[in-house]
Amino acid sequence: MTRYVALLRGINVGGRQKVAMADLRALLTGLGHTEVSTLLQSGNAVFTASDQRTERLAAEIEEALARELGLTVRVVVRTGEELRAVVEHNPLEVVDPARFLVSFLAERPDPALFAALDPASFAPEELAVGDRELYLSLPDGIQRARLPQLVDRLLPAQATARNWNTVTKLLALVGS
Repeated sequence: MTRYVALLRGINVGGRQKVAMADLRALLTGLGHTEVSTLLQSGNAVFTASDQRTERLAAEIEEALARELGLTVRVVVRTGEELRAVVEHNPLEVVDPARFLVSFLAERPDPALFAALDPASFAPEELAVGDRELYLSLPDGIQRARLPQLVDRLLPAQATARNWNTVTKLLALVGS
């Protein structure tokens, strides 16, 4: 059995795509997963399941959300080990965890998408490309930041971001 994290994109934001966390826990339990818990109201779930490919689990959850709740929601799944690696391999300094994002991607990004970016044009914001994630340091705040908008344009509907506080809390949940 493996611990997993499911990250739902764009739910409970601005009154759209509303999903009660109790409903999400029930949906995951109904799929046969155990030790299900959620964090915050923004679609973060931790659960235990038999060893499976994360892409298969994400598709299964997306299908269940459509079938049972009538919602089209993108889901990104990581194993607990993969989430630990995201934290341990962070290449940027986390000055303010609330202003530091990890954008979780469904698949590896094409390096060419980001190779042409001039980092100085986004300063003091910083971007680092990981395996299947992007690290974004946004010292002036997330609301006014330009890099997340760029990521959304380059990778539409393929990513879902969480701030560092949430990432580390999810890692703690996976380990508990």
